[in-house]
Amino acid sequence: MRPKTVILLWLATDALLFLASYVFAYFWRVGWILSSDLPLRHFVTVVTLAIPLWLIVLGASGMFRLARPQGSMRLFFTLTFANAVGAALVVLGFFFLHQRVFSRLLLIAAFLASTLVLRVWHLLYERIARAALWKDPPAFPTLIVGVTRESKRLIELLQKRKNPLRPVAVLDGRGTAEKDIAGVPVLGKLDKLEWTLNNRNITHLIQCSDLEQSLNLLSACRQHNITYLLLPSVLGVIERDERVESLEGLAVTMVRPERGIPALRSLFTV
Repeated sequence: MRPKTVILLWLATDALLFLASYVFAYFWRVGWILSSDLPLRHFVTVVTLAIPLWLIVLGASGMFRLARPQGSMRLFFTLTFANAVGAALVVLGFFFLHQRVFSRLLLIAAFLASTLVLRVWHLLYERIARAALWKDPPAFPTLIVGVTRESKRLIELLQKRKNPLRPVAVLDGRGTAEKDIAGVPVLGKLDKLEWTLNNRNITHLIQCSDLEQSLNLLSACRQHNITYLLLPSVLGVIERDERVESLEGLAVTMVRPERGIPALRSLFTV
């Protein structure tokens, strides 16, 4: 229930902050009075009606995925776009309900206020959510398959940043003398896979080596309703700027040439 509670609280607080930003912009532009030309009641009603569609835009763009770092520029552009759509929805709603539009400066002020407030809140809420999901028992116990330099680095990063995917066990196809990696126990070879999945309540499995075991691992994940992730280094891709994209509906791993600003390149290149 913890992930659902975190998501619901996130949606509720985003909705309240979006509404509060528009109310603040109203008083900032109109003055700390109730205008008869633009009644606050009408304004708040339209903004409230726009909030569900605005939340859908945010959700469809992946803003509420718990494992995504909220500090990335990609998510900042996503939030900015969603708030622009939210502002457009408010204008359209006001026009259809009251057959007129309101001040453009008020709209700009509301857009800027909502973007700034929600950006800061998302950065803060990320810390709160990760702390809540990380603590014992973890919300997403994760199994790491493979003891390699990349898997060790991955475990250290997940622990350092308190990613919701918390490593609780490590298995290695060929066996290793190491007993633990950064405090995460190494339980043995893949013959302990079923036992580990059942007894550690695994929700995610990250394969970091043993490419020949991919079908077996994927089959086990499907059988136990576990999310399967594959580290690109297993396929020999170690560029660190690879990402999974869609090509005519099919998932492909893409590594783009280094040209331009990375965040903008990811938005505007094929």
